[in-house]
Amino acid sequence: MADLNDTPRASRTHIAFFGRTNAGKSSLVNAFLGQEVALTSDIAGTTTDPVYKSMELLPLGPVVLIDTAGLGDTTPLGQKRMQKTKEVADKTDIAVMVVASNARDLSAEREFAAFLQAKKIPVVWAVNSFDEQKPLADAVYVHAKTRAGVEALRARIADFADSAAEIGLTEGLVCAGDRVVLVMPQDIQAPKGRLILPQVQMIRDLLDRDCRVYCIKTGDLSDFLGDLSAPPDLVITDSQIFKTVDEKLPREIPLTSFSVLMSRQKGDVQAFARGAQAIGHLKPGDPVLILEACTHHALDGDIAREKLPRLLEKTVGGAVDFHVHSGHEMPRGLEKYKLAITCGGCMINRKNMLSRIAACEAAGVPITNFGIAIAYMNGILGRICY
Repeated sequence: MADLNDTPRASRTHIAFFGRTNAGKSSLVNAFLGQEVALTSDIAGTTTDPVYKSMELLPLGPVVLIDTAGLGDTTPLGQKRMQKTKEVADKTDIAVMVVASNARDLSAEREFAAFLQAKKIPVVWAVNSFDEQKPLADAVYVHAKTRAGVEALRARIADFADSAAEIGLTEGLVCAGDRVVLVMPQDIQAPKGRLILPQVQMIRDLLDRDCRVYCIKTGDLSDFLGDLSAPPDLVITDSQIFKTVDEKLPREIPLTSFSVLMSRQKGDVQAFARGAQAIGHLKPGDPVLILEACTHHALDGDIAREKLPRLLEKTVGGAVDFHVHSGHEMPRGLEKYKLAITCGGCMINRKNMLSRIAACEAAGVPITNFGIAIAYMNGILGRICY
């Protein structure tokens, strides 16, 4: 049961450690954790792929520490390792740039720090090992082996906690005592014996806000509304049944979806709303990219491969050239697409979603998300809450 009770990785602040090969990144990660998790060695290039470790870090709370391959790696696989290190930046909330105390040339560190800051990632400099040399005046000085200075580094990282925090799923939409109805279809896409993650997270968010939560299936909505003494303050449903729920719901009752609210928390919902307008300009044959943050076995009725494409082709009036990409990293060649549609992002953090939006914007490709796109195609984007 530990995995079910733990905070999902996507909801944790991601803290990544960067620096030259053998600067002491892995040792510092181990000092943070208080256990030997990252492999350390005097041999250069010991860390080849990013290593992720979840932990509770006061006062930040649940975090993910990421150990990366070293900058300036000259091994045959160095270029590929550096690409993996750069990809980590797309999900990094706070970066720690680790410098060896005897370092003389900091050009590689400064160049990579500039790369991170261009992505609006705060950078904390940490000099590993105490001695008389002071290569950086504003850095935190630590000693990974004795853990001296580790608490000071934690405190410096905590200074950036607010900038990395996600907003609540229903923040600004509900108040204590509100009655919120969740219309939750239990189809074959849901894991047997469990609710899908966005539904669980929504229930917890609403309970934390002292709302009264009612969970019903699609076919029960009309009867349930008739049983209530007063209309609910908000109805949240699965985007796939937006049209069905909207037709049964009086217009004065606010409506939204799990995916739409995830887009508020994870990314830029206004950018998604703007991106949805591009659907009205699509033509048959246009290439459209569908982004899934997770990899899963697609079943009959999969939203990314069947339901969303079918609705989009009906809206466009002909066949569309769909490309489905699964995983945390973005595909290459974004420029060829007329539109990108991303999932709600329950399996990635906010920084990763914002990086997706930035990549599409840099390529001149409008981007929206599943829920916003479905609302637009059903003609109810102006009716839903976001």
